[in-house]
Amino acid sequence: MKGVVLCGGSGSRLLPLTKVTNKHCLPVGKLPMIYHSIQKLVGAGIEKICVVTGYEHVGVFATLLGDGSELNCDLTYRVQMKAGGIAQALGLAKGFINPDEKMCVILGDNMFEDSLAPFARDYALQKSGAMVLLKEVEDPERFGVAEISGDIITHIEEKPKAPKSNKAVTGIYFYDYSVFRIIAGLRPSGRGEMEISDVNNAYLADGGLTFKTFEGWWTDAGTHESYAYANELMGKAKGITL
Repeated sequence: MKGVVLCGGSGSRLLPLTKVTNKHCLPVGKLPMIYHSIQKLVGAGIEKICVVTGYEHVGVFATLLGDGSELNCDLTYRVQMKAGGIAQALGLAKGFINPDEKMCVILGDNMFEDSLAPFARDYALQKSGAMVLLKEVEDPERFGVAEISGDIITHIEEKPKAPKSNKAVTGIYFYDYSVFRIIAGLRPSGRGEMEISDVNNAYLADGGLTFKTFEGWWTDAGTHESYAYANELMGKAKGITL
């Protein structure tokens, strides 16, 4: 299994912090934000990792991370020339992933407590399809929201104005190689982006989408409020006084 960390976007919701750097290079606790995603992947035994970012920031990541050896991994970079959504960015990892390989995809502004190792093991046993990780949140309208019946996801809606559940689809996804076929067939949403929720719903339509739920804390760090919260949580976890 290989890893993909998506670090694109303009970070406009975090201005002026992101005026001169990519948000994924901002500190969370004592480390740059992207370190946490990479460490979670390496902790799950995933050591070959692709970082996807915009052309204006690829040099920043190359300077910060190098070839990955200091973080016990082997890094590859892909450049997103124009922002087109999460799914479009993931599509750039085609070629890094071989047809017989699976992947763990992380949005680089996701901070979470649980180890990825048990989830990676569960997905490795899944013959095909995809697996998403869910977490109950107080503000589901900010995320893709999963509707669940029993132990099955029935639908995922992206940033709904009237959420039908509080179960957010976190920015951690497990996919097989067929994700690239799905992405190739997507059309931009009303927001003008290739939505990752459309990818997940395509797997759902094929009967190939499973889910697990985080037990520990989880947050994104894409707004000033959630960024401050991520620092608070990470500080408590590491015994750091912020």
